[in-house]
Amino acid sequence: MSTDYLKRILTSKVYDVAIESPLEFAPQISTRIQNKVFLKREDTQAVFSFKLRGAYNKMANLSAAELKRGVIAASAGNHAQGVALSAKRLGCRAVIVMPTTTPKVKVDAVRALGGEAVLAGDSYSDAYAHALDLEKQEKLTFVHPFDDPDVIAGQGTIGMEILRQHPNQIDAVFVPIGGGGLIAGVAAYIKQLRPNIKIIGVQTADSDAMARSAKAGRRIELSDVGLFSDGTAVKLVGSETFKLAKQYVDDYITVDTDAICAAIKDVFQDTRSVLEPAGALALAGAKRYAALHELKGKTLIAITSGANMNFDRLRFVADRADVGEAREALFALTIPEKRGSFLRLCAAIGKRSVTEFNYRMSDSNAAQVFVGLQIGSLSESERIAAGLIKKGIPTLDLTSNEMAKTHLRYMVGGRSTLAENEMLFRFEFPERPGALMKFLTSMSPNWNISLFHYRNQGDDYARILVGMQVPPTDKKELKQSLESLGYPYWNETDNPAYHLFL
Repeated sequence: MSTDYLKRILTSKVYDVAIESPLEFAPQISTRIQNKVFLKREDTQAVFSFKLRGAYNKMANLSAAELKRGVIAASAGNHAQGVALSAKRLGCRAVIVMPTTTPKVKVDAVRALGGEAVLAGDSYSDAYAHALDLEKQEKLTFVHPFDDPDVIAGQGTIGMEILRQHPNQIDAVFVPIGGGGLIAGVAAYIKQLRPNIKIIGVQTADSDAMARSAKAGRRIELSDVGLFSDGTAVKLVGSETFKLAKQYVDDYITVDTDAICAAIKDVFQDTRSVLEPAGALALAGAKRYAALHELKGKTLIAITSGANMNFDRLRFVADRADVGEAREALFALTIPEKRGSFLRLCAAIGKRSVTEFNYRMSDSNAAQVFVGLQIGSLSESERIAAGLIKKGIPTLDLTSNEMAKTHLRYMVGGRSTLAENEMLFRFEFPERPGALMKFLTSMSPNWNISLFHYRNQGDDYARILVGMQVPPTDKKELKQSLESLGYPYWNETDNPAYHLFL
């Protein structure tokens, strides 16, 4: 089977629609992490993503009769555009089933390429099920986004190009993983020709199905996936992609949202290009892997897989990039509520640049202050906290506190004595009409909403912080209501930042 993939990749027909994407040296990133970093620029393809390689190779290998009947796919992202463009080039019908929640810009992009966009269901799973029904009804050929040998081979041409473009020493290639089609193809090619090159899979910490599956020795299906890196938000990897990954992938690493935001900023500074979160995933992984393994002077290649970024989302990326790059630290400080306290606090902070300062009087004895400070490394936040505590200022480091970074910094306003039996929850709501109404109607009318903060920055989903007054006897009923809702949520009731400020 392995030699079969070599042949499939070498004879792949991707270059009717795809370019040989550049392999570019990233000087600023390389200097900062003290390794030679190259970016394989798949974001420069016609649909700003590598996905058209696999889609076209699959479709170009169909018979004339199959092409005449047409193809169908389920996708809300880059695969949809890859299939639509490939169909346009091959002169065949393409039906793309997309969830009703898909942003209009993505639906319009498919239609602009000649694809028939069919909206069905609230989620990808619903769209996929509807696509399978249409496939049977209309005798169309299904083009899977990752779990198909021809799709895998099409993506594997990226590995072929890397070895041709950089015949010298390569220590590791970092590949983003959703369903596994990209890493399966790239690894199947590179490891058979240059087995000394490490292939490292990169996933987000909240969408790490492949890494968990590799550890378990079998495919693991996640109950929920994080939505920030939507291009890699896959609950279950493919059976064929998992088989190839088991055989050829050396290691896996996971990164968080802040690290991805920092990587987006890194690529912008080196190339003046803006990647989507999934597109920056490999670089975020390369940086973390190099730091964890103390790599120096190595040659690292990161595949920048896509650039289909919503413009409004850049506000969130800019907010979080400095934390991800360890350039900003966040703290909760407690100072006496009396004259001169702020002055003494500023003296304790010293000449360090302040990025944020939030305060509201809420207690006659002590004041809680939310402070952002500019730093040079992640370990510096720990030293700052220790230094402030030594100077008699109680300090809580919030740099890694998700609730504080997403909500608290925008709503510091003091605690309420009226919020008896309050419980605090953080949600990710799909950005569609009726999402909030669905939440409200699923909660008991006996539970009063005592705090609410909504935040959306151009994503396909919104971040919500909700405080509810729930009697202790209703906790079991509350848990059942939250589970049936189907939205990802986190209980923040014990979060120390909540107790200090809200």
